[in-house]
Amino acid sequence: MASSVPTTNPEVLRERVRTLKKERRALILAHNYQVGEVQDAADFVGDSLELSRKAASADADVIVFCGVHFMAETAAILSPGRIVLIPDPKAGCPMADMITADDMIRWKALYPGRAAVCYVNTSAAVKAECDVCCTSANSVKVVDSVPGPEVLFAPDKNLAAWTATQTSKTIIPWDGYCRVHNNIRAEDIRSARKKYPGAEVWAHPECRPEVLALAHRTLSTGGMVREARATSAEEIIVATEATMIYRLAKENPAKRFYPAHEMAFCANMRKITLAKLVASLESMTHRVVVPPDIADRARVAIERMIQYG
Repeated sequence: MASSVPTTNPEVLRERVRTLKKERRALILAHNYQVGEVQDAADFVGDSLELSRKAASADADVIVFCGVHFMAETAAILSPGRIVLIPDPKAGCPMADMITADDMIRWKALYPGRAAVCYVNTSAAVKAECDVCCTSANSVKVVDSVPGPEVLFAPDKNLAAWTATQTSKTIIPWDGYCRVHNNIRAEDIRSARKKYPGAEVWAHPECRPEVLALAHRTLSTGGMVREARATSAEEIIVATEATMIYRLAKENPAKRFYPAHEMAFCANMRKITLAKLVASLESMTHRVVVPPDIADRARVAIERMIQYG
């Protein structure tokens, strides 16, 4: 279906989204790192765990996932009877690409008997080779839940290192990382604290250990949203993808939020735009399909993740 509206007028695009949602019986999910115009058009904005839960319980014919590809794959696995679309199929995740299913199979063979925990930031094929998935919000609960004193953890070495400080288990990490979080350095935190001396520092556990050591709180994006509502702090330095500040500031206008690193942007998250969202709904593209044999095995690991909350 050709677009009947110009793609340069945000209000017209927003109205077109509202119309198409009704026509398609669609649910629009957006990650906290999505640009503001996409967050504003979404039915629900959240972190990976929250979005997984929404996808699993969705009462819709179509789910449009505004995030990166592994997230849309997860939605497709949890909603096998629904059409799952991603507005830009090139919105990938470099960290997820740092491990393949073959890598995971070979790695597990080197450590027989160890449970394999996969961060949700992995492909469906990798999830299919894992015992259980986790998010940054529940990695400690998940690691504590699996049997044995040693656990394989892929692919984020920084999240693995932080999780290891919160559990008695020995974590064997894969050598992967998020480029955005890994590029936030301790000197960035020190510089921001000099600039905003009264501010608290909140850091995502994908950050380097030396960054987390300087933070007042280590929080997932969902944790940041909740803490922003509850905290008495009036100024917060946020060490995560900088678009996170859009939601925090929108929901907490009396508080001030500052990026720890001015250029901490995920280029892949920013590939999704309001115009692409409209185009995806109009033409019903781009559909995300996971092969049934992979989806069935990956679903077990994902559902365990959701169970641990």
